[in-house]
Amino acid sequence: MEFHLRYKNIYEKRDLKENYTVQNLLDDLGLSAQTTVAKQNGELTIEESVIEDGDEINLVQIIYGG
Repeated sequence: MEFHLRYKNIYEKRDLKENYTVQNLLDDLGLSAQTTVAKQNGELTIEESVIEDGDEINLVQIIYGG
């Protein structure tokens, strides 16, 4: 089982662990949920969402400015 990850210049297939969530992915990548927006199969999602086989996860970093 696997899913597709898109983040910046990365587009890769990743092995899927059981009950693997968006938050687990963020933790593995060293990213914060406060500065990263996740889309699961084109729809905005929350960190508690479980990633399913074949899902496409797109991570977008939010840039704050003043």
